[in-house]
Amino acid sequence: MLRPVRFAALSVLSVLVLAGNLCQAQAQDRTQDRRVPSSQAELRLSYAPIVQRVQPAVVNVYAAKTVQNRNPLLDDPIFRRFFGVPGQQPEQMQRSLGSGVMVDSTGLVVTNNHVIEGADQVKVSLADKREYEAEIVLKDSRTDLAVLRLKNTNKEKFTTLDFANSDELLVGDVVLAIGNPFGVGQTVTHGIVSALARTQVGITDYQFFIQTDAAINPGNSGGALVDMTGRLAGINTAIFSRSGGSQGIGFAIPANMVRVVVASAKSGGKAVKRPWLGARLQAVTPEIAETLGLKLPTGALVANVAPNSPAAKAGLKLSDLIVSIDGQTIDDPNAFDYRFATRPLGGTADIEVQRSGKPVKLAVPLETAPDTNRDEIVLTARSPFQGAKVANISPALADELHLDAGAEGVVVTDLADDGTAANVGFQKGDIILAVNNQKIARTGDLEKASKTGTRIWRITLVRGGQQINVTLGG
Repeated sequence: MLRPVRFAALSVLSVLVLAGNLCQAQAQDRTQDRRVPSSQAELRLSYAPIVQRVQPAVVNVYAAKTVQNRNPLLDDPIFRRFFGVPGQQPEQMQRSLGSGVMVDSTGLVVTNNHVIEGADQVKVSLADKREYEAEIVLKDSRTDLAVLRLKNTNKEKFTTLDFANSDELLVGDVVLAIGNPFGVGQTVTHGIVSALARTQVGITDYQFFIQTDAAINPGNSGGALVDMTGRLAGINTAIFSRSGGSQGIGFAIPANMVRVVVASAKSGGKAVKRPWLGARLQAVTPEIAETLGLKLPTGALVANVAPNSPAAKAGLKLSDLIVSIDGQTIDDPNAFDYRFATRPLGGTADIEVQRSGKPVKLAVPLETAPDTNRDEIVLTARSPFQGAKVANISPALADELHLDAGAEGVVVTDLADDGTAANVGFQKGDIILAVNNQKIARTGDLEKASKTGTRIWRITLVRGGQQINVTLGG
């Protein structure tokens, strides 16, 4: 009776010994690529070699514009006459500070559009403290990017950064942010890629940002986000902050989008040329996904297709669900907009759609949107439209303002802050259909209608796809 028990005990002991030997062997396998540093030099890990290589290509950008101090009381002629205050108000210089990246050895710098927006003067300071006047070569508000060119460089060659392929970034990759936070001077911070393809940031038209926890603060805008190969992964653009300082949530424009804007500037263009789809897309909600029989609410649903557009030529149809472009998965319309906008002009993009539950592959031509006969004017006559800039809708303008593909008529493209149009509530993107029962087909029609001098204005417009009737005056 005792033997079986003794035999069993020995068996358990043998198993434990074998298990111990196995664990030890596995531990040795895991530590084969690890070892105790054998010298102090091996403990000295540093990003310094990368920083020394890329720092000369990161610059500080100083922009200034002249504005007039505006006191509302000075608009009253009685107040001015009584107090003897002159009507001309003193000027003041407003300054902004940002960063930039040298992307061409001849002196081409990319920065954020909001850094130099409205500037009368732009200066660029290099890492070695040299300063240059700069001219604005190209501004692209849709991406919040701008390209500058240094003046009077005497044909000097400058250090530049090469572009990384931002599509190869992975969450967890180490990155460095270089810029001029709070104007203290060029500063380097480090962190990781916290997330990719952030689409709910609300900064630019193309919502597809790199998120990082590298410290980014005011003044870093336009600076470099650099990967561990020393290449430009993105342009630091914005932070999420309740205090105004870094809270570990920063956003950068991916290098692949920056590359498109820089290429347009190098080609001599005053505007960025990018492909046009000619279709309006909408997000897939859980309710839509259930209706379509989808497991997940992903993809971009086609809501409208303009006649004779690239989408129409490719055979894209209403209710098609776009799921990929050139093999890259599409999660939502913002992802598609970014992917499509970064494709080079010419050739085609291969798009896969789900149509009635079946996969269909389409080849969409990569061509620019027609942009003819805008006839953009500013309305100055005394009317509800005074101070509004309006234009005839072209396919390019419809794409720019996110209007329905194929929209026609006259659209508000800008509003003067002190104009009547802004005060009565007109908005950028409003399409004016009729004024006092007169159809508005061209900007000339609206200009003529604004000069009629009537006391009552009956206006029909479209805003956000909805027709609105407004009566002003009386």
